[in-house]
Amino acid sequence: MREVLSEPVIAIGASAGGPQAIEYLLRELDTATPAIVITQHMPENFTRAFAGRMHEISRLEVKEAAHGDLLAEGRVLIAPGGKQLRLRRLANAIAVELSDEPPVNRHKPSVDVLFESLAALQPQHALAVLLTGMGNDGARGMKILFDLGYRTLAQDEATATVWGMPREAVRMQAVAAADVLPLSAILKELKNFAAH
Repeated sequence: MREVLSEPVIAIGASAGGPQAIEYLLRELDTATPAIVITQHMPENFTRAFAGRMHEISRLEVKEAAHGDLLAEGRVLIAPGGKQLRLRRLANAIAVELSDEPPVNRHKPSVDVLFESLAALQPQHALAVLLTGMGNDGARGMKILFDLGYRTLAQDEATATVWGMPREAVRMQAVAAADVLPLSAILKELKNFAAH
């Protein structure tokens, strides 16, 4: 049995309405927040500008992920449009791996690719969040994380711009999202995760 990674990781997936939801969360988090990796459905060449904007409004270091970037406390890495982002294990760290592999659930980047790679690492502490968005991307990966015992959250219908992706996580044959929460409560959960 391999040793589990001790660094906590927050993985967030979003699509339609996601930029506003992500901005709401990142504005309120401080530098003691564990590493965050975000897959936001967004075309190539748009994610760098989005990451730059999020860096300006946040106390965190926010950047478009580059191949080999390391996850770190106080750092937010956003999957670049047109690439698939996976997390991979290094000796004592977690790094980003970018690839040109095909779309998953019609998306590149895909939330399922991020969530499933996180599940494969089996870190000691992880939190997965599925925000507003159309379609079903992220539900399968969230179910894997849920089954492994990780904390999983889905945004509720009342606060989501499009309650597609979170709904799929909730409506799966076996529920993938442990809690369905308004965006303000998701923020509270992120802060609690960081504190503990």
